[in-house]
Order: sequence, then C-alpha cells, then structure tokens
Amino acid sequence: MEHPENSSEYAGLQVNSGVEQPSIINPYLKRNRFRRRELSAAEMVEGIVKGDVTILSQAVTLIESVNPDHQAKAQEVIEKCLPHSGRSVRIGISGVPGAGKSTSIDVFGIHLLKEKGGRLAVLAIDPSSERTKGSILGDKTRMEKLSVHPDSFIRPSPSAGSLGGVARKTRETIILCEAAGFDKIFVETVGVGQSETACHSMVDFFLLIQVAGTGDELQGIKRGIMEISDGIVINKCDGDNVDRCHMAATNFRNALHFFPMPESGWTPKVLCYSGFYGTGVKEVWDMIYQYFDFVKANGYFDYRRNEQAKYWMYESINEHLRLNFYNNPLIRQQLKLAEQTVLAGQKTSFVAAQNLLDLYYAQLKG
Repeated sequence: MEHPENSSEYAGLQVNSGVEQPSIINPYLKRNRFRRRELSAAEMVEGIVKGDVTILSQAVTLIESVNPDHQAKAQEVIEKCLPHSGRSVRIGISGVPGAGKSTSIDVFGIHLLKEKGGRLAVLAIDPSSERTKGSILGDKTRMEKLSVHPDSFIRPSPSAGSLGGVARKTRETIILCEAAGFDKIFVETVGVGQSETACHSMVDFFLLIQVAGTGDELQGIKRGIMEISDGIVINKCDGDNVDRCHMAATNFRNALHFFPMPESGWTPKVLCYSGFYGTGVKEVWDMIYQYFDFVKANGYFDYRRNEQAKYWMYESINEHLRLNFYNNPLIRQQLKLAEQTVLAGQKTSFVAAQNLLDLYYAQLKG
C-alpha cells in the first residue's frame, strides 16, 4: 500500500507498510480432503437393506437428481431394492393449506409407533416456487416429536412442478424406504385441492384432512379429491370450534351419498379430531385399520397394488418419451425457431407442435 506521507515533501516523517496479512485459507489444507467417498450401487443397496438412514438419504437424493448419469445408477439401486419392498402400509395424507397436515402427521405417527410399533417413514412434499424453483422444505419443523423419534425417517422433497402435489420420484422413494425396513409410509402432499390422483395411485389409504367452514354440501359434492378419499377427518375440533366441526362432518357425510360406491366396496367415513390436543386420534386409526381388514378380506388390497404398478409403468413410459424428445439435439435446435414462429403469429401452437413431432418421428425412422 502506498503512503503519501513517505513523499519527499514530508521530510522526517515515514510510515512503514506494515505486516502483510496472511491468506484466510490454510495453505497446508489438502483440497477435497473431507470429500465423502461416492458409494457404488451395490454398497448403497447393502446399506439400505441394513436400515442405514444416512445411505437411504443419499439414495433418495440420487433418485431426485436430473443428471442422466445419476439416473442410471438410481435405477440400478431401485431394481436391486425391489425384492425387499412391498411389505408396508402406505397412507396418503392431503388437505387444503392450513388444515394441519404436518401437525396431524406428528400426532398420528407418534400414536402409530406407540400402539403398533415398527418403523415409520414420512415423505413430505413441499411446493416449489414457479419463479425461483426453490422450496422451503420446512414441514419437518412442525413434526417436533416425530423428528427426534429413533424409529422415524422424515424426508421433505420439492414438488418440482409435478402435478398432483406429489414429487416425481416419490413412488421410487417408497420402494427404498420399504427396503430399509420401514413398514409404515406416510405421503404428505402439498394440498393443492382437487389434483391428488398421483398420490392416490401410490398409497393404500387416502386420508383427506378438512377444516370447518370450507363450504357447504354443494362444495363437498364437487368431483375430484372427495371421490378418491377413503376417509375424511375434520381437524381442529376443539374449544369453540367443536360444533362447527360436527356440522361440517354432517355436511360431508351427506355429500358422500351423492357419489357412486367405490371399487373397494368401502363406504368412506367422516370423523372429527384435534391434532393440536391429540383427541380423537385413536378413532381415526381404528377407522384406517378397519379399512385395511375390509379390503384385504375382499381382495381389493392386492388388486389396487397391481393396478398401481401398471399405472406407474405407463407413467414411466410417458416420462422417458418426454425427456427423450426434449433432449434430442435436433429438437432443441428447432424448438427456439418454433417458438419464434408462434410468437410472430406465423403458425398456431398446435401446428408448430405437430411439426416438431413429425420431425422427431422422421429422425427416429431414419
């Protein structure tokens, strides 16, 4: 650093430059010294089957990665874990934002582990921002008791723009959790209203959490999420809200009469409970296990599992075709040109899309 005081104009005055400051980085530190060793697919499977939640978390991260190299390894892990899966009960939990899904899962999970034992995995799907593509992933903070329980595993995941409020890889994550020895799986959706069919296609029981004051019987009759629910529970039935909750339960029961009988033959029940105070939780689980006894007795449980496996086969085909189309070099090159023609009004969106598809099919034939 230059000091003007050292100029000849200031005779008899001199300022030393001082001691040079050392770098804030340790020069003896070896780069990547603390880098975690990357596990092979076989090592991951071995750790998952042993119930190692750290390796399970790494495997879930691998599944959620969009890197093609990671996807190949993830599919190998899933394939090897598949023989160890299928021995759990899967419960989907949905409801409008603010219905108390995360708080209820905390109470439900503790009750279930206390009464039934075993191990519980919670897959909490958090909405992703359309602008920044980020997610808060804060559902775990509301599960205070469950997050510190030794027999629970909570994994928040971003929805990443997938419809139905369920992450694209949730189905595969369920397989890994089952292979790790978790015999109870909760799938919490983001609560986007009437688009929960994706969650319904991967669980054995679909629980809808409602609150009082969301609408009258006409609102309940509307098609969508009400049709696929196997049970409806009214939360926050405490204090001055008890009468309103029971009135809402009556409205929902009346609305259910307008729906056709489900394939399972089970008539959905409507119950009231308080997730904050933990009242009525036992009755909710009695209903759920009554449903399991019912569908296992009439064979619907296995039928639904088979239908779900078939559904996800077709979903996987659709997803791979979509990725293959958009990753095609020629399509990526022509996509911008097609956008410009649409924006300029030279072609309609449908004609531009058909032209791109024709180009893609022609390349496949060639």
